[in-house]
Amino acid sequence: MIVHQEPHPQAGQTVWVLAAGLSAVPLQYRLEDWWDRINGQTWGEANGNIAAMNYAMRAGSVGLPFNDEVVYGKIDHLGYLVHITELRETEEEA
Repeated sequence: MIVHQEPHPQAGQTVWVLAAGLSAVPLQYRLEDWWDRINGQTWGEANGNIAAMNYAMRAGSVGLPFNDEVVYGKIDHLGYLVHITELRETEEEA
């Protein structure tokens, strides 16, 4: 099920993330788009998908929301799901 009809406003941009469970320091994140727009389903429906499973474990362990406000992007060529509350405009904000 696709939740987001429009691309994320920062799709295609490199932003900063402070993602608990991934790193204690801010990381550059190449934001591709909303996860559901890329994958055609929500992260909770993406059975067997490594990025979605990693997000589920991280969300449960650090208390991230279990909603669909999740984007997909890459850190050093590896794909990760990140909740929008973890996005930062600048390294200083993180």
